[in-house]
Amino acid sequence: MRNLVNITERIDDSVFESWFNYDYQISRTEERFLTQLLETNRRFLDSYTEEELKAQFIIPLFNQINFFSNDVRGWYERPLSGVINDVLLNGYTDYMIAKGIETPEHPYFFIQEYKKELGDRHPKNALLAEMMVAMQLNEENLMRGAFVIGRIWNFVILKKLGNNQYDYFRSPDFNVLKIQELKQLYINLQAIKGLFSPRSQG
Repeated sequence: MRNLVNITERIDDSVFESWFNYDYQISRTEERFLTQLLETNRRFLDSYTEEELKAQFIIPLFNQINFFSNDVRGWYERPLSGVINDVLLNGYTDYMIAKGIETPEHPYFFIQEYKKELGDRHPKNALLAEMMVAMQLNEENLMRGAFVIGRIWNFVILKKLGNNQYDYFRSPDFNVLKIQELKQLYINLQAIKGLFSPRSQG
């Protein structure tokens, strides 16, 4: 990544304040769902493969939020490509929220998950590349995403400062096996839905 662009990680949790303080009240139905999701997966989460993590935990969570709205929905394993500094970047996203009918056209948010942290295969690197490509496609200077390693989620904000210069911010960990952190994570994802959808609650 660093051989393509000038990118720096900044430590500043205040950049997440408006995102994480989204005004959303979890309903009793949602609270029961989140409690059951945690209890069902508690014994197994650390041993899941990537596909099991997606099928058993991530997809049910996203289905509960229901990102379908105004021609926006979630897309799994879709190709994404773009040219950054004359280098073609292409691959398949684990999950993105984007506007489109048959193909994703305007990405809003990315999730990159991997079961274990393994050096250069750390999901953060693939996530940042996807976010850069999306910023270029959207002609925007800010993109949000998250990466998942087992029970731990981190949210990420990427900012483009100028030609070939980026800053990114990584949130503190959210441990989904702690119910209060899972609830906050759920609100954070509802905030993403709020970017393109009228307010609705389950």
